[in-house]
Amino acid sequence: MRITGKTAVYGIIGYPVKHSLSPIMQTAAFEELGIDAVYVPFEVKPENLKSAVEGLKALNVKGFNVTVPHKEKIIENLDFLSDEAEVIGAVNTVKNEEGKLTGYNTDAEGFIRSLKEEGVDVKGKRILMFGAGGAAKAVGYSLLREGVKFLNVVNRNFSRAKQLGDLLGKFGNVLIYPLKEGTVEILLKDVDLIVNTTSVGLKDTDPHLFDYSKIPEGVVVVDIIYNPPETPLLKAAKERNCKVINGLGMLVHQGAVAFEIWTGEKSPVEKMRKVLEEELYG
Repeated sequence: MRITGKTAVYGIIGYPVKHSLSPIMQTAAFEELGIDAVYVPFEVKPENLKSAVEGLKALNVKGFNVTVPHKEKIIENLDFLSDEAEVIGAVNTVKNEEGKLTGYNTDAEGFIRSLKEEGVDVKGKRILMFGAGGAAKAVGYSLLREGVKFLNVVNRNFSRAKQLGDLLGKFGNVLIYPLKEGTVEILLKDVDLIVNTTSVGLKDTDPHLFDYSKIPEGVVVVDIIYNPPETPLLKAAKERNCKVINGLGMLVHQGAVAFEIWTGEKSPVEKMRKVLEEELYG
């Protein structure tokens, strides 16, 4: 890597930030296209967020990603928001144009691109989604924007699910259910695609979201977890002859969308995927 006075600087802010895979992915993308830029991690404590953003502006950092715990709080430090970021209420990508900062949420578009890449069209489809957190906001919004027939949301915390339903209900048919025995089994009888946006499945010891033997044969099952590459949900779905998609595609494509926002260039998706696969799976 050759750094000169012309090298553009990009990065990511979070706390902690050591676990982030974005530096590996974005650096590979810059190198692949021969763009004179570097991408570095900045560990920013919550109490230092405002001064950090001012510092990034002062240093003319061209753009940066935002990870936990700053995705929502950073909004008050930005000049403009994209439509997606405004609806979802969270920002994961910021572009600096002559000192004016615009916040974007690329998770929504990243999720949809990951489905389209696998040949999955959700228009007019019936969706069952688990979770009501930040990822669920982005995924739910993206599905409704693509014209799904209806979105059933199931979550342990019903009041949180209701908040999500109130937010997303402006964009399509959204129904909210508590996660309890019997409810999911009824919903499974009328579904085309199941998506898990929760952290259930990160560990083998996690209790199942529902009785996985009840997954209908032939539906599409998506889990936005990317490590492990095959969660218990996806393993069970595969045994039921379902098309299964893990979260690696969403991770790659949200980064690819950010890259395109910053550079105006078509992102080298396959290169970005390759370096992530090597880092995650060896």
